[in-house]
Amino acid sequence: MIAQELEVSLHMAFVEARQKQHEFITVEHLLLAMLDNPSAAEVLKACGVEVEELRGVLTDFINEHTPRLPPHSDADTQPTQGFQRVIQRAILHVQSSGKKEVTGANVLVAIFGEKESHAVYFLNQRGVTRLDVVNYIAHGITKTPQAKPEKGESAKEDGEGGSESQGALDAYTVNLNHMAKNGKIDPLIGRAHELERVVQVLCRRRKNNPLLVGEA
Repeated sequence: MIAQELEVSLHMAFVEARQKQHEFITVEHLLLAMLDNPSAAEVLKACGVEVEELRGVLTDFINEHTPRLPPHSDADTQPTQGFQRVIQRAILHVQSSGKKEVTGANVLVAIFGEKESHAVYFLNQRGVTRLDVVNYIAHGITKTPQAKPEKGESAKEDGEGGSESQGALDAYTVNLNHMAKNGKIDPLIGRAHELERVVQVLCRRRKNNPLLVGEA
């Protein structure tokens, strides 16, 4: 479920936080870890972020504002609720879109859900919005002319052995038509009339939202 490169990034974030005796690992720690994550770093660079400059800002903020454990404490560094929400949000998004792995790019999108965090503030301060990130992941649209998607990375992710461009619909939805053609959806039995009416309603120019009421 979680890509190996993301596992490495998360592990290193925890290791570094523990070495510095930080009591908590925060959304800011997570964003800092994403600067060394291949897929997330590619997206940030495409959005015009100076990675090393942002690294310095995040490092200073974390060192100044993160509570520290007492010396020689055996307590473990704990993830904040915001940190946990970001990871959960990224996993849920990937599951709902039918993808197999959570990458650093997915985590980067999920970070924007923590609107009150300094991580999002620092990104917005550098002119980076959630839409910028999604546009690059889905369409390869960059904010800097020199930034181009790398083969096999965020803008063009390999599917099940394929190399199709990942469009917005592929990234955020499940193609039910494709599933039906491949026999992955159970056939509709005994609902020919209802199905015909749904098609008729969908074909209308106006008031084309069908609503089915009754037993499934």
